[in-house]
Amino acid sequence: MPKSTFRRELDRRTTGPGPKKRTWVFVPYDQLHGALGLLAERDPEELGVLLVESPAKAARRPYHRQKLALVLTNLRHFALEQAARGVLVRHVVSPGGYADAVRAAAKELGPLVVHEPAERELREELAPLLGSALTQRPHAGWLTTEDEFRRSAPDGPPWRMDAFYRLVRRERGVLMSDGKPLGGRFSHDGDNRKPWKGTPPVPAPLRFTPDAVTEEVGALVEREFASHPGTLDLDTLSATLEDAEASWRWALECCLPSFGPFEDAMSTKSASLFHTRISPLLNLHRLLPSRVLADVLAAKLPLQSQEGFVRQVLGWREYVRHVHRETQGFRAVPGLASPDAAPSFLGAANPLPKAYWGARSGLACLDQVVGDVWREAYSHHITRLMILGNVAMLLDVSPRELTDWFWVAYADAYDWVVEPNVLGMATFGAGEVMTTKPYIAGAAYVHRMSDYCKGCQFAPKKDCPLTRLYWAFLARHEAKLRGNHRLDVPLASLRKRAEAQRELDAKTFVEVTEALARGEAL
Repeated sequence: MPKSTFRRELDRRTTGPGPKKRTWVFVPYDQLHGALGLLAERDPEELGVLLVESPAKAARRPYHRQKLALVLTNLRHFALEQAARGVLVRHVVSPGGYADAVRAAAKELGPLVVHEPAERELREELAPLLGSALTQRPHAGWLTTEDEFRRSAPDGPPWRMDAFYRLVRRERGVLMSDGKPLGGRFSHDGDNRKPWKGTPPVPAPLRFTPDAVTEEVGALVEREFASHPGTLDLDTLSATLEDAEASWRWALECCLPSFGPFEDAMSTKSASLFHTRISPLLNLHRLLPSRVLADVLAAKLPLQSQEGFVRQVLGWREYVRHVHRETQGFRAVPGLASPDAAPSFLGAANPLPKAYWGARSGLACLDQVVGDVWREAYSHHITRLMILGNVAMLLDVSPRELTDWFWVAYADAYDWVVEPNVLGMATFGAGEVMTTKPYIAGAAYVHRMSDYCKGCQFAPKKDCPLTRLYWAFLARHEAKLRGNHRLDVPLASLRKRAEAQRELDAKTFVEVTEALARGEAL
């Protein structure tokens, strides 16, 4: 069988002394940058890297085809980039998985070095090799330390992002002046809640010209993972370091100036509005978090946009990673027995509606966002929380089932990302361990912050079922939510709600839940 373009190009770029004169590093699929750890510290001619493709990992869940292509094409381009600078590259397709490939390589080359994988799933697979086939060093891509996280909550959980974010900002002097936050507040979130009415114009996402390596990856995904959901669009894949740089320039120049005010807005016209779309590249480390943070701090941007981005990258992104580690991937949630990483504080256990897999729900907001996701493997964080998460929580959907859906559907999703964001926040599955309240809303919020309602059969002020589902949720879970001061006002309003209205709320919950479970549109 003739070699692929990727193999031929890798062979062409491979030069220098043989394997045993080098320090060998196993580079996980989400550490694809030459400025991390040993790859930055040693001369290229002293290094070898082992890169592994695992078909079993790709087939473990029905991952979005766009996500599979993104990971594989970036891994292969990273291999070529490292070979071009003199690093000896060994690329392996391992039917048995990552541990098998590392074990086999170590028998020939001696122990390899790995920088601690971000994903717990990979850490668990490699754990039996530590001390023999593998030596582990810290992951060099994170911005904050375990000590900082623990000092932000010295008495342990519940943890709060606000406390963590303030501590890191103070100690590192980020957006600070004379010990005080710029603008007088640590968070400018209150300034970032404008709906988008069509101006300023939304920047069109970048498109790229796929090279032969990316085309091969696309053909592989279409051939080997044809049963996986989602649209594969190679023209939107950032594959090389040059592509990543172009993506970041676009984000910095075209998106961030208007990002702040419209951070919470949602629209049928764009799945991202002014969000940067760089999270898939950050989570692969094609863009380094330290670099994008430094660039934003140096840029001339409105403070509300600057601080909003800093809060996402230095605050929330780091925070969820720490929570995931501290809870052993939500297997050890304080106060909840969850050995299978499926905490459900409210007892939610309904199946995920078929609408999340593409069946029409009849709710324009849900159908729009689901369509965006299966088309792009992306939507911004407010649509994730306040449409996808909100609807699922109002329907008492199993937190674990929704988490697994996010994991397969989004290009930026890994266990340390989705489990805190969905189990911990979007479904309130972990209770108040990392967030203070359920993030639920009725039709009024969706109407205020989006244009989804304009194309919906339901009227937000008259008959949208989201509003009755909101009141039904509060009624079902009132006993567990009582005492949460952030819900004092809505719970007080619930107690004033007429009995006839409460009965209709409960009936709506049953009818909507059953219809969507059958795959029927409302």
